[in-house]
Amino acid sequence: MPTLIRTALFVPSNRPDRIEKAFATKADVIIIDLEDAVPLAEKESSRPNVRENVAKFADRMILVRTNALGSAFIKGDLDEAIVEGVNGIILPKVEKADDITKINTLLIEVEKNRALPEGTIRVFPLIESAAAVQHIYDIVSTNTKLDRIYTVMFGAADYTLDMGIEMTMEGNELFYARSKIAIACRAAGIAPPIDSPFMIDLKNTEALISDARRAKELGFQGKLVIHPNQVEPCNRIFSPLPEEIKKAEKIVKAFEEAEAAGMAAIQLEGKFIDYPVVKRSKDILALAAAIARKR
Repeated sequence: MPTLIRTALFVPSNRPDRIEKAFATKADVIIIDLEDAVPLAEKESSRPNVRENVAKFADRMILVRTNALGSAFIKGDLDEAIVEGVNGIILPKVEKADDITKINTLLIEVEKNRALPEGTIRVFPLIESAAAVQHIYDIVSTNTKLDRIYTVMFGAADYTLDMGIEMTMEGNELFYARSKIAIACRAAGIAPPIDSPFMIDLKNTEALISDARRAKELGFQGKLVIHPNQVEPCNRIFSPLPEEIKKAEKIVKAFEEAEAAGMAAIQLEGKFIDYPVVKRSKDILALAAAIARKR
């Protein structure tokens, strides 16, 4: 799996015109949605659109949001839409570790039928309820022996609905859930999570930027987006600034020189530098390099 997921753009599977436009954006990931964005009457008929676009855009990272476990559509979604070239699935309404065990079993069968190595199709559980937040560490640390979970995604709209609270511009109501999700991912040793879409006002770019910054500060690596206009601001927020890159380069260079001289802790411009600080700097440089390769 790639390390670059600053933005993941949802597009309904029943709208081929929008799918084309989605792939024309600079979103790091395109999510072809079989769930909430698709009317019940079109859920089955829209599945071929996934296969067609996976073949057409083989150079892009593509995820499919299936319908939930226990729904009438999950088996058909997996059988008909999850084909070679799909990098993973977003599984909605995950609430417990057993959900991961169940989807893993289903995916093993899909991979067998497609002659794919086991574990090829990664899972991105969608955390969107109080129960899911409460059980988040159990979910992300579920041992399927296939390294099945890449990371999780947060769905704030359904979460706040489940909690009976309102989503606000300030986002204070999401602080606990976001913090717990990010901490659980780090503790389980998986990639940082992807934040919820900003849905309150699609025309308010400044509010979107503020929301993305809050998520980044809490440990999220990127954000789900629901409109092409949200891609560029979120890509920018989740990318290192030029001054951050210069600072990271300076730290790594100074530390490597000090380490060669037998020192493992130094001061640079009045700040203490040791191995954890250097690791963070190297992570920033790796992210910057991944972004540069994508351009």
